[in-house]
Amino acid sequence: MSEPSGNDKTSILFSVKDEPGILYRMLEPFARRGVNLSKIESRPVKTKAWEYIFFLDMAGHVADQAVQDAIDELRQFCQFLKILGSFPKAR
Repeated sequence: MSEPSGNDKTSILFSVKDEPGILYRMLEPFARRGVNLSKIESRPVKTKAWEYIFFLDMAGHVADQAVQDAIDELRQFCQFLKILGSFPKAR
């Protein structure tokens, strides 16, 4: 993981159980803290119907308090969450 540069991007991977309102609960912690999400992708889990793995890119470094807090709040809804890394944005 690189040191914060002041112009960073963080990528995470996670899965949640399918239930009503889960998409809102996944995104709301970021919106409330003003963390801009630049990419959201979902891929079906091959072993379980109606369950997905989500890839999320956001502005900011994992060391930033708002990013840390949003990820920590998201973690409570997740079956699995992995921080793939924080790195300087491309120019």
